[in-house]
Amino acid sequence: MIPSVILWHLFFFVSFVIEGISGHVSSWVNAHATFYGANLSPSTLGGACGYDNTIHAGFGVNTAAVSGALFRGGEACGGCYQVMCDYKIDPKWCLRGGVVTVTATNFCPSNNNGGWCDPPRHHFDMSMPAFLHIARQGNEGIVPILVSCRRRGGVHFTLRGQGNFNLVMISNVGGSGDVRGAFVRGSRTRSWVPMHRNWGANWQGNVDLRGQTLSFKLNLVDGKLLQFFNVVPSSWRFGQTFASKTQSS
Repeated sequence: MIPSVILWHLFFFVSFVIEGISGHVSSWVNAHATFYGANLSPSTLGGACGYDNTIHAGFGVNTAAVSGALFRGGEACGGCYQVMCDYKIDPKWCLRGGVVTVTATNFCPSNNNGGWCDPPRHHFDMSMPAFLHIARQGNEGIVPILVSCRRRGGVHFTLRGQGNFNLVMISNVGGSGDVRGAFVRGSRTRSWVPMHRNWGANWQGNVDLRGQTLSFKLNLVDGKLLQFFNVVPSSWRFGQTFASKTQSS
């Protein structure tokens, strides 16, 4: 994680309710939030998830580094959290009606000394632009959070690697945004080939797919299955990014 300057603390609750699966809040989990320094450019903070630029990845500047309890070894990369400060509970620091959707793009490491990101705490170190959508620069408050998001445009597939080593960065995924499993199939491949998480949002495959039209299948943490057929043309080259027309096809 890129070092951050913790200036203020904001206490909130986290509810793991996925849009489209549950229409109500069933339970709340205690969590905390901070924001990092105003002089850092949020667009560059791809951090542990490997996004080269959060704007290029489709996430904008409303991002957050999450603690290990949420990061889950990179599974949370691209996950969205709709954050709303509870004005009724803490009108001093909360903005009335303030709400923002943040994307997990980085890891907030534990210092094993009672820090905010130490396990088992659920913690968000938010970009300053995101934080200021919901609260003033104060030292405490209470914020309810819903896990859900809607993405504009399709899913992005950035092809990296060389030869038969394929590294695909997957971004701008809607729903929960958390990719649990990824598969690729070439136009000359008979079946889906499983990919393995290399690090963060980067998935690795060791089959030679050069000169083939590529399709992808994604399993999300919320149980959804997304399939993208022929989303990458056979003329693709390493370093290029391709996007599906919609969030599923």
